Amino acid sequence: MKVGYIQTSPIFGEITQNFEQVENLLGNTKADLIVLPELFATGYTFVSKEEAESMAENTEGATAKFLMGLAEKTGAVVVGGFIEKDGNHIFNSSMIVSDREVLGTYRKLHLYYKEKLWFSPGNKPLEIYEVKNTKVGIMICFDWFFPETIRSLALLGADIIAHPANLVLPYCQNAMITRCLINRVFAVTSNRIGNEVRGKDNFVFTGGSQITSYNGKVLSSAPIDKPHIDFVEIDVTQARDKNLNKYNNVFEDRRTEFYSLE
Repeated sequence: MKVGYIQTSPIFGEITQNFEQVENLLGNTKADLIVLPELFATGYTFVSKEEAESMAENTEGATAKFLMGLAEKTGAVVVGGFIEKDGNHIFNSSMIVSDREVLGTYRKLHLYYKEKLWFSPGNKPLEIYEVKNTKVGIMICFDWFFPETIRSLALLGADIIAHPANLVLPYCQNAMITRCLINRVFAVTSNRIGNEVRGKDNFVFTGGSQITSYNGKVLSSAPIDKPHIDFVEIDVTQARDKNLNKYNNVFEDRRTEFYSLE
């Protein structure tokens, strides 16, 4: 399976230009799974809930149509972030699309910093999408900070985690090595670069998009300050073997009867 990321430098609010940047970076690339950053079309640093609402869409909007066009051009299933409108609520979401349809959306469970002022917390259960004989799970950016997220997706059967991100903290890339190792899953973390100075906030995004293997090896690492794409071939069936050695299985060895602290 050929999987990869598109690391971009979005211009806040310039949706058409941000679409064009993705297309220019991709060129004639063919793949099986492509992951774009969190909120790749809109930018991240909002100054009011009303501003975020003004860029919100449903799954029939411009971003959905754009991602489906990418899927048709590349042959891939595509995952990318957007602001999802549902009734009176907006969510920091990602959608997963084929060339024919939106397969589903994931709403970020763990909101970071001022996201709590703009977005409603995710209200849909974690879900696995079966595409191209592969089970794909989705989490967004700060979800990595909570090990329950990726563990839950792994227990649901995920072979690979699509991880759109707008990372500003410096820890995620190293942490994903451990997250993938202890769950024996692949992950594609698609981050952005650049900075946004809006209102009282000045965010510098860390780049370093990364493809991490089920055994903790980093298969691809992007620059911290340049738009970049990369793709690698992986054997997703390796993620289905949860044996660490002859005697240890990372799921079967769990002692869940001792874990309940809620």
